[in-house]
Amino acid sequence: MGDIRFEGVSHHFGDDAVLRDIDLTLTEQRIGVVGANGSGKSTLVRLVNGLVSPQAGRVLVDGQDVAKHAREVRRRVGFIFTNPDTQIVMPTVREDVAFSLRRLKLPATDAAARVDAALERFGLDALADRAAHKLSGGQKQLLALAAVLVAEPSIVIADEPTTLLDGRNARIVTEYLGSLHQQLIVVTHQLELLEDFERVIVMEDGRVVADDAPGPALELYRAAIR
Repeated sequence: MGDIRFEGVSHHFGDDAVLRDIDLTLTEQRIGVVGANGSGKSTLVRLVNGLVSPQAGRVLVDGQDVAKHAREVRRRVGFIFTNPDTQIVMPTVREDVAFSLRRLKLPATDAAARVDAALERFGLDALADRAAHKLSGGQKQLLALAAVLVAEPSIVIADEPTTLLDGRNARIVTEYLGSLHQQLIVVTHQLELLEDFERVIVMEDGRVVADDAPGPALELYRAAIR
């Protein structure tokens, strides 16, 4: 498993404090992060692969300071956004998955084999030459998963990955995430997704207000939002 450390991390957007002196060590395989909108949960996970840089403190991934070694860290950390349209960068499904391998500089035959395996795994092989932006919402999120996982990151972060999906596609994406062998961090409002996780962190006003097993952590959060 990965070793992710937040050491005295704070961050502001303008005059608003989004994170306040966060100290955390994350080593479990399945970690959930919950909180109301504006609580700081998305900013917290975006710090892990350098999408956001802390204004105070530091974030370490397997001992590497993200601010100083962003390129190396991003090879280890795959990030799945709420809206897959923000991740689709190439015209076709196959090209989009292959684009994720460009920085690994694999031999062409090895890269093609990885792409084919990823497309098959996520049921996208029949859509390989389809225009990526014309897929359904569920298919786009599966494409986003395939494009992230084809590079074989050791840590996967998913920020509200099912929010824009209908019930069927949300279940499909949840099942794929649950089958991963990588360390997984999921930000979600769908609390039932986290019931079999090892750890849940509850954010409020930029602070960690609970950090426990899912049962007690989610009970506290549910009580706070009633």
